[in-house]
Formats: sequence, C-alpha cells, structure tokens
Amino acid sequence: PGLDVRDDVLCISGHSTVEIAQTERVPVFVTDLAWIGVQAAKLRYALENAQLRPCVRLAIKAQREPEILEYIRSLGADDPGGTVGIDACSPNEVDLALEYGWQPHEISCTGTNMSDEDLKRVIDSGAHINLDLLSQLDRYGRLAPGSRAGIRVNPRAGAMWGGRKSLYADVKPTKFGIYEEQLDDAIAIAQRHGLVIDTVHMHVGDGYLGDRLDEIDRAAAFAARATQRLRAEGFPIEEVNTGGGVGVRLHDDDPPMDLDAWADIFARHLGPLDVVVGTEPGNFLTKESTILLAEVVTVEDRLGERFVGLNVGWNVASFKFLYDMPFTIVPCRNPLAKPPGTATISGNINEGNDLFAEGIPFPAVEEGDYVAILNAGGYNQAMQSDHCLRPRARTICF
Repeated sequence: PGLDVRDDVLCISGHSTVEIAQTERVPVFVTDLAWIGVQAAKLRYALENAQLRPCVRLAIKAQREPEILEYIRSLGADDPGGTVGIDACSPNEVDLALEYGWQPHEISCTGTNMSDEDLKRVIDSGAHINLDLLSQLDRYGRLAPGSRAGIRVNPRAGAMWGGRKSLYADVKPTKFGIYEEQLDDAIAIAQRHGLVIDTVHMHVGDGYLGDRLDEIDRAAAFAARATQRLRAEGFPIEEVNTGGGVGVRLHDDDPPMDLDAWADIFARHLGPLDVVVGTEPGNFLTKESTILLAEVVTVEDRLGERFVGLNVGWNVASFKFLYDMPFTIVPCRNPLAKPPGTATISGNINEGNDLFAEGIPFPAVEEGDYVAILNAGGYNQAMQSDHCLRPRARTICF
C-alpha cells in the first residue's frame, strides 16, 4: 500500500515518480511517512495480541532524516501506547534523539567498544544504557556506581536474511554481548559497584524472516534464563530487549515474516516473567517506506551484456554493498513491462564494484529515463558519504 502503478507509471503515496524526478534534482529519496507508522503499529499489535507489554524503538542508525524523525516522534501523540522510542548506539545518536524531542527515558543506548568518554556522555544525558562487555560493565560501574543499567547478552543464536549465519550472535565468538559462561562475572562486577541491572538486551540478527524463527526461539529461551538468573541475585529486570533484525522481503521467493509467530515465541518464554518486551528495528520500520529515484545516463551493450548506468552510486545507497543484500530496481515508466533480457545496473562511482545489480531481468529503458530503487529507507540516507565527491541525495516526504 502506498506504492503502486497507475497509467503505467510507478507512484508513491499517490504521486507520480516521473513527475517527481522531472521537478526534483535526482538522485532523490522519496518517503511515504505513513508506512512507517503502519509498520510500528504492526509490531506493537503483534506483541499486545500475545499478551505482552511492548516497547517499540527506532534504531536511529538506520534512519535519521529530519522530517522522518519528526514524523516518528509524532507517533503516539493521540495514543501514548503508540509512542516509538529510540535505540541509539553512540553518544552522538543520543544527542540527536534529544534534539528531536525524545526524553532521556525514551532512549535506549547500546553501544559496542564504548570509551570512557562515550560512557560519561551517555551517563550525563540521562538515557538508559545497556553494557555490552564485561570490561565495559566494570568501567561503567566505576564511573556511575549505584546507578541503573542493562546488560547485553549473547545467546549464541541469531539469524540473518537469506539463511546466513548471524554476525552478532552465533557459535563463533562475536564482539557483541556477555555469554552465559560470563554471567557470574557480570553479576559480581555489578554487585561490586552497586549497579541496579534492570534490562536484558540481545542483538541477534539482521533482516531475518519467518523461516529463521527457530533461532529466535533459542535466543528468547536464553534471555529468559538470564533474566531468571539475574533476578535470583536481586536485580529487578524490568525489560527484555529483543534487539532489532526483524526483516522485510527482498525477493519474491522470500518467506513472509509472521509477526504473530514471532511474538508468540517471546510470549512463551518471557510472558511468565512479566517484563516489558522491547524491539528496536531499523529496516522493518523504514526500509519499505522509501524509494530512491535516479536518471539513466548510459544504455550500452558491452560484450553482449546490457549495461544501464545511473547518475547515482554507492556513496548514496550503500546498503547492498555493505550487507550484500539485494535492491529491487524498476523503471519509473512501465515498471511491469516484460523484460527483453537481462541488464547490469551500474553507478557513477569510479570503483569496479559500484554495481547495483548484475544480470537481472530488466525492462527496456533509454538514456534520460528514470528508475526507482525500492526498499531504500533503511541504512542508505544515514550512511551516505562523499566518496569521489559525488553529491549526496536529499529526501522528500509525503
């Protein structure tokens, strides 16, 4: 909903992408704000329907466009239960959230390899902090003895898009979170500094869908065990933060994400513990809300392969290049036309790997036409760079 084809032209939020591209300087991101609200409501309702107490936060590292942040901050204005908080991973992200009107108690900061300076800034901000490593927990305790904090645990279970092993929590050691074998040490450190541990946090995946819920079940089971262990030591665990990673479909053959089944997993493991269940996605909230419009500047046969060159590169849309997850790219005119063959879609950065897609079925286009890169709302605008001094793209919202 909100992205459709009318009179053979791709439209977003009722607006013709061709008209937008003709009147705005391309490349340009175009966002349907309402879709973000829909996605936030889906998460909240799924957890509520599972008889849980939800807390939805935006991973601000995924999206920090001013107008989008203003819209997300407005959610819940008429229904406080619909408020969306912020997941931050650095002091600067905490400061940005405060600047846009979030209160300290609405901000959860979970960083990795935080310096003492980082920790002091988060402490001074009043935002809630989750500590990622034993060393970090000890240094935080020395800086803020007697204060409240959470800990991030590593359940050795996680999931990513496409059936890949998690970079965050898997059998192989990662840089995130405290392992079960380290819980006793974490408890001793917290007790030594008089810390009040009130949250158990996890970071288990990226873009996972319904076919990977067995891994989420394993992670939730460990979070429940960690909560019980900490409570047995007198720590008042009030929230289990499930982290982000909930995905959206990137291919037609991707399995759907069954949010009810996802929520039921947490209800089974965490429901008896009577905790707030937090979730802090970036992609699920924002990815489908936004498209990136660009101009076709080259169409050329190169040794039997059709190359379609765009006036945009990976400095503007880096998601595919950093995470090896695909973009869907369509012409703005006749996006549903039958492709005459395959094409490689290349960018304008002077690097050989600046290819948005290789050998994909693609409709006929001419130089001067416009294309839309779909699902561009997460981890693109926020990660733009000045490589090759190619300009960044602005964002317009409807």
